[in-house]
Amino acid sequence: MSSLYERLGAADGIRRIVDDVVANHLVNPVVNVRFRHVKDLPHLKEMAFQFFCMGSGGPQSYQGKDMRSAHQGMNISEQEYLAVMDDIVAALHKHGVDDDSRNEVVAILYALKGEVIRV
Repeated sequence: MSSLYERLGAADGIRRIVDDVVANHLVNPVVNVRFRHVKDLPHLKEMAFQFFCMGSGGPQSYQGKDMRSAHQGMNISEQEYLAVMDDIVAALHKHGVDDDSRNEVVAILYALKGEVIRV
């Protein structure tokens, strides 16, 4: 069986997915205010790209903060977290990622929620 990284389209596919995820966040009324004011969107995209690659079994290393540190003091609500997950799933669906792979990504995201929500 191929790795999740490969099923997401490897580096090129993940970069396209991340671009669409961020675009989705920017128009999502639940979370767009958090993303409209990001001073360095290219950096945010690069960190998300590295995180997705590493977390899905790719060879890239993640050079960013751990999830708790990255979201510390943001007081992210459950509603915001679910909106972000919906944006990610929509991007995965747009890029033809199969149901099992999408479900695997959702499971990973759920495993991280304690490091992001209300920290």
